[in-house]
Amino acid sequence: MHKIWNSYRYLILRRFTQVSILILYFGANAWGWSLLKGNLSSSVILNAVPVSDPYATLQMLASGAAISLDLFIGAMTVTLFYSLIGGRAFCSWVCPINMVTDAANLLRRKLEINRIQGMKFPLSRNIRYWVIVLSLFVSFVMGLAAFEFVSPISMITRGIAFGLGFGWSAAVIIFLFDLFVLKDGWCGHICPLGGFYSLIGRFSLIRVFHNEENCTLCMKCKVVCPEHQVLHMIGKESLSVTSGECTNCARCIEVCDDDALEFSLRKLAENRN
Repeated sequence: MHKIWNSYRYLILRRFTQVSILILYFGANAWGWSLLKGNLSSSVILNAVPVSDPYATLQMLASGAAISLDLFIGAMTVTLFYSLIGGRAFCSWVCPINMVTDAANLLRRKLEINRIQGMKFPLSRNIRYWVIVLSLFVSFVMGLAAFEFVSPISMITRGIAFGLGFGWSAAVIIFLFDLFVLKDGWCGHICPLGGFYSLIGRFSLIRVFHNEENCTLCMKCKVVCPEHQVLHMIGKESLSVTSGECTNCARCIEVCDDDALEFSLRKLAENRN
């Protein structure tokens, strides 16, 4: 039991967090709970603390919309929070799409789809940053928050919270895309929200640290990592993951049998060397 817990402890905690947030949103709409009201674009905690998606707020600013004080404070609060703990922690610990893409990637590994010739679909991971620029431009031209209207993240959250059905369609499409077309296709290549949070968390304090002395080059970490390019130091040097594209999901830590990976504060890890 202890070994199983060590192998899946962060995954269990992530799923608990993601499901709990969705339950709280549903409970607020269905039964009037006050712990967390709204959706992932804009929420209020205990009817007092506003929290807002800074990327959605930026789109609204680009569209020319007037921003309320609560929305501004909420966006700044979220920005500061993820700047400290790692921007893409949102992707692995909060975003409901993560459960869909993780399921697709697990099945992809079980079916060994990566080994099937002709199933590779090359696409740059920088596409997500161009989608950010495009969404802001479209928001400016059309006078509305462009990505929010097509965001599968918003669709799924609204679908669960308010009983709308479109979110399930978006989830199925992303699952099939990640399974058959491109590994980590949505989260690792296209999603502009993930790209935006990677920029926010570029200098965050909480990082995965690699101890080269313990590493046996089994490469299990790179197999499960949704952003395997951030683990460029594996087997080469003792170093913290410095890329903001790391999701801080900790799957690399869980699958490492050599204790070569662990969470650490950036400065403490750097002082070891």
